[in-house]
Amino acid sequence: MRIAHLTTIDMSLALLLATELEVDVQAGHQVFGLSAPGPYVPRVSALGVTHVPLPHLSRSWGLGRDAQAFRELVRTLRSLELDVLHTHNPKTGVMGRIAGRLAGIPVVVNTCHGLWARPEDSLKKRTFVYGLEGLACRFSDFELFQNADDQHTLRRALRRDRSLVVGNGVDLTRFQPDPVGRARVRSELGVGEHELLVGGVGRRVQEKGIFEFVEMASNLAGRAKFVWVGPNDGEQTPTDAPVVFPGERADMPAVYSAFDVFVLPSYREGFSRAGMEAAACGLPMVLSDIRGCREVGTHGEHLLLVRPADPDALTEAVRTLLEDQPLRERLGTSARTRALQHFDQREVAATSLRIYETVAEEKGMTWTSA
Repeated sequence: MRIAHLTTIDMSLALLLATELEVDVQAGHQVFGLSAPGPYVPRVSALGVTHVPLPHLSRSWGLGRDAQAFRELVRTLRSLELDVLHTHNPKTGVMGRIAGRLAGIPVVVNTCHGLWARPEDSLKKRTFVYGLEGLACRFSDFELFQNADDQHTLRRALRRDRSLVVGNGVDLTRFQPDPVGRARVRSELGVGEHELLVGGVGRRVQEKGIFEFVEMASNLAGRAKFVWVGPNDGEQTPTDAPVVFPGERADMPAVYSAFDVFVLPSYREGFSRAGMEAAACGLPMVLSDIRGCREVGTHGEHLLLVRPADPDALTEAVRTLLEDQPLRERLGTSARTRALQHFDQREVAATSLRIYETVAEEKGMTWTSA
């Protein structure tokens, strides 16, 4: 079958969906990855996926450009003669479901990677976001959710038996403790054997809690070293704090293994991939107490949860871990055990394939693979 995954940028295809794309290819399907072109296209192609560029697509919203991108998307989808379109990300999730139906694609499935409005956002924003998502749901055959809170929020817009909470996962064969990588990365960062290293991973943007991370690092300067690994996404972020910003790295299992404590003070997550990766590598974690992070583990059993946008609470939680080695070891061990039991992305991908097949058969299609 001809299956396409649609995201806004190529980084999402390469970093967030690589295992799912790989599973689709291994199942014998012809797989396409649609996104704006970018530096991650070679990594997508290396998976055996045909990348189809959408030059007018962008993350930011703009009526004129988005209308042009929508027309481009409909034309592209029609030309590919797809059997299945699986949409991802907030913007392409909305545009893609509608465009997929207009293009006549038989099976349209969407994954909600986290609603882009939080409960504490203004009523105006929540009404707009939930209304737009509810409208887009009408154009899909099935809705997949990474967390139950988002499914509950949209429950009135969902058709009966046409949605499922699938969770999220990572490549557990790749993300595991790496003692050799730990020593190498710590040496590169200038971290001594007996020093503690607190790390965060993600785009350097406000919604990931970068400002809270920097304030926490300033509060705890001298007790540990601090690093934030991830690309600068164009936002103005602090640069004068005791935090090292090495940028993006490809050797992430080694990077996680180099940390003694992992911190993600994010404002919004669908189901934190960085949290799952850190858990799989056996790290003690401090995460925001929000949907998408709570699913990573239970407070006090697998990790510590703190109020979002609260640098004082974040500071105290990290301080607790820095001062309590047995607690770090217990949480890290429990987190890895949970990851091995619940965070296998291949199982998530297999569920997607079963959904495609079920919907296709309901529509009288013959489900085949090479």
